[in-house]
Order: sequence, then C-alpha cells, then structure tokens
Amino acid sequence: MPRVDTDAFYRLALERYGHNAEGAHWESALTQRVRFDVLRRLLPADPADLTLVDVGCGMGDFYTYLKSVGALPGRYLGIDVVAPMVELARARTRQEILLLDALQDDLPEADYYICSGAMNTFTRDETRQFIARCLAAAREGFLFNLLRGLDDCDTFNYWEPDEILALAQDLGAVCAIETGYLREDFTVVLRRARRP
Repeated sequence: MPRVDTDAFYRLALERYGHNAEGAHWESALTQRVRFDVLRRLLPADPADLTLVDVGCGMGDFYTYLKSVGALPGRYLGIDVVAPMVELARARTRQEILLLDALQDDLPEADYYICSGAMNTFTRDETRQFIARCLAAAREGFLFNLLRGLDDCDTFNYWEPDEILALAQDLGAVCAIETGYLREDFTVVLRRARRP
C-alpha cells in the first residue's frame, strides 16, 4: 500500500506554494541546490555527449540548474507521473517531458538516469523496484538521493547507506555513496558492472 497518493501530494503542494522549490515539496531552494550540486559533481565532467533521463523531474528544476552551470547533456528527457508538473516542465525547459509512471510503464534507454527527491514518499518495496527499473534502463548508471534515517514515518521514506549498499550488491551494481552535505540526506551512484 502506498505511503501517500503521489498525485494528490504534489498537486496540493503546487496549489499551496506555487511554482517553486516548496511547490515540489523541497524544504527550500537552498537545500534543492545543495542536492543538485552533489548530483552534478557525480556525473561525468563533460555531459555533452550523454543522454540523461531525469525521472521524477517535477517542474524541470534539474534541467534549469544544469543550464545555469553550463552542463547540459546532449539529450535531456524528463519523466514525471503528475500531469501539472509535466506541463510546467515542458513549458520551462522546452525539452521532451513524458507523463509516465516509472514503477509500471516502459522506460526509455539512456546513458544515465537521475532522480532527486522523487522516491521520498515511496514504500520500501516501491523504492527497490524503482531503483532496479531505472538502473536496468541506464547504460552507464543511476544517480539518486534519499532521505537518511530510520524508516518510521508515515509520509516520508528513510534509508541508511548500508541498506542501499546491500541492494546494490543484490542488483550486481558498483555503488558509491556521498554523505555529509545535508544532515538527513545521502546521494548514491549505481554503475552497471562491466562485463569482462
């Protein structure tokens, strides 16, 4: 059973806070930027030849961030399950933004998948499934952040890094984890294992 109704959860935030970081359920624009900085640093230095799928793209904020730091990929594709967010992302980015449910629909292949914040209301099983599906669709890897702590909240999804390390091992992925940039957050890079 889902923790929350994702569509209603984000529509309400948009109505209450508007088209800004809080409207996408970020604590603030500052914490959103900190997370984006970490994700950018963990992507290849020159993304110009890469295809990047931003799954759970919301209003297209990560694309706007990449543009502002001069690090746009060769091809950017956004995916979100909330229709008003998809419409806003299309208008803001002028990029291809798909209305898809990454837990159920077929996912396009890309060099990298990236996800910032979209798993924060998932159940544990949904999180595992989402990670496995995104990694399977990525030729190179999947980068994402999660809330860090005990999973004892009815709304938000908390994990510890060692749990993700164990999941990466189950998926046969090479895993690196970044901590220390925000108190209750960590970022993960899962890379597909190279075959000999």
